Amino acid sequence: MEYLLLAHLAATLFMVGLIWFVQVVHYPLFARVGEEGFPLYSDAHSRLTSYVVGPPMLLEAGTALLLVFLRPEGVPLYLAIVGLALVAVIWLSTALLQVPRHTALGAGFDRSAWRCLVGTNWIRTAAWSARGLVVLGMAALAFP
Repeated sequence: MEYLLLAHLAATLFMVGLIWFVQVVHYPLFARVGEEGFPLYSDAHSRLTSYVVGPPMLLEAGTALLLVFLRPEGVPLYLAIVGLALVAVIWLSTALLQVPRHTALGAGFDRSAWRCLVGTNWIRTAAWSARGLVVLGMAALAFP
């Protein structure tokens, strides 16, 4: 079960770093791509990003669910449930808020869709940051 927690910790901390990069650097730079090349850029961005975020997000979600049932000694159930709830917030935000904005941007740069993407992405940034703290807390309890 300790390896389960370590895999979970690695996936979560990877995503914490990645979401802060996306929020502070990547998404703000969308506005500087230029309208002519934006549809091609947006298509490449969506395709390539899925290779980077897909595996760790799936690993994180799977291990978060498993940790509710298979916790290392010292890790309380409530921490595993809070962690899983934050995963749900992230996935719902992605599906309901960010993916539709990316879809709109796929047709061409739209300042309103871009602003909404940057603004709503703070939900995922905050949730992943909180997850990072939860998972570090779990590791501190499991590996005293």
